[in-house]
Amino acid sequence: MSLFKKLINKHTLSLATNAVLPVLGMVILSLLAHRLSKEAFGNYVFFLIIFTLADTFRTGFLQTSLIKFYSGSTPERMHNISGSTWYLGAIITTAFAVVNLLIYLVYPGTDPDIVITLKWFSLIYFCTLPSAVSLWILQAEERFDKMFILQLMNQGGFLILVVILAFMGRSDFNTTIYSYFAANLLSSIICIIIGWAKVKTIAGKSWATIKEMAHFGKYSVGTSISSYLLRSSDTLIVKPMFSPDLLAVYYIPQRLMEIFEIPLRAFISTALPAMSAAVQRDDKKHVTYIMKKYAGMLTMALTPIAIICFAAADIIIGIIFGAKYYHSDAGNIFRIFMCYVMLLPIDRFFGITLDIIGKPQLNMIKVFIMLTVNVIGDFTGIFVFHSLYAVAVASIFTFFSGAIFGYWALKKHLQFKISDIFVLGYIELKELIGIVMQKIKGKPLTE
Repeated sequence: MSLFKKLINKHTLSLATNAVLPVLGMVILSLLAHRLSKEAFGNYVFFLIIFTLADTFRTGFLQTSLIKFYSGSTPERMHNISGSTWYLGAIITTAFAVVNLLIYLVYPGTDPDIVITLKWFSLIYFCTLPSAVSLWILQAEERFDKMFILQLMNQGGFLILVVILAFMGRSDFNTTIYSYFAANLLSSIICIIIGWAKVKTIAGKSWATIKEMAHFGKYSVGTSISSYLLRSSDTLIVKPMFSPDLLAVYYIPQRLMEIFEIPLRAFISTALPAMSAAVQRDDKKHVTYIMKKYAGMLTMALTPIAIICFAAADIIIGIIFGAKYYHSDAGNIFRIFMCYVMLLPIDRFFGITLDIIGKPQLNMIKVFIMLTVNVIGDFTGIFVFHSLYAVAVASIFTFFSGAIFGYWALKKHLQFKISDIFVLGYIELKELIGIVMQKIKGKPLTE
């Protein structure tokens, strides 16, 4: 048996699936950073922020809700959940499209890049719905192999178009937006044709399920929007205060944080269905075990990576984004971000655990607190210290506040200590490394 086949399981497939989007996204961003002017690149960053905000609202309202009610359910219930998800997704998408149309009609400015963004937003938002629903359903079914193919098809198509435009010398803001639309449209059409989107299940929706999902979604969407604003608030605040080229300088280290988001998303993708099934069995001990295991393993694994990135920040940025960003402020900002990496897994798993045990309102409060701390810190850094570095430092206090509130909130419902996370994480990571090494060497696994 080949080494490749030995290492294939749901965890490695989930890791690969969650790596496709950020890795290819980073390659695309690198190409655009090299080919576009700083102003055009800054405007593309702004488009991504606005579109991702709308997509985060839709995903936040529906994804966790679908997985929570879909995983471990009967086939009839799954059919009902997917149909209700389609119905709610269509309503949300239409609402955003109408708002966008109104803004487009009354927009008084003449900035051509803003006009293009408004003109294409609704079309792109509609055409991404089928592929988005497909991803959520496939995650709930733990079909990470199909998720990998879908992500590769989506981002890979966009990358191919960006490369073609670069070779043709046609890279600009407009053609980049057109390529983004074309790649997403193709992915959604394929999802519908091969049945991953389960469009026909919309006939099996029920008002009771729609209300149930909407009730849960109103909290999870608040969490998702706040989380996105938390990630992008620095950029949104920096943009009007500094020149577009400084926006790019700050955005680059933010995007490099995707290095740590890859394993986070992968572990969350595999943990969510398992935690949901445990909750349906009313097995709080297993929910606690999963949370401690994954949060601890990730903390132990990411810490040495953060140390390496701290030391090689300038080299990493120079290689990926070009000489014009080498030895810029982006390197030191990235080093500041490395100081809170250890808090990321704990904060994230505290949040999803609150969602899964039926306390999404507490997770929403947690993220609201983090957002408030971050915004206050950002404005303090700008108006008091007049420094991008101070804006970055605010992020450290932000994640400390989230971890503290998350621990306090979970202690009311689950029995564990912070030290349990590190101890179990070390044990499980050591065991995982041992299993992988045995597979590589071709030795039989012992009990």
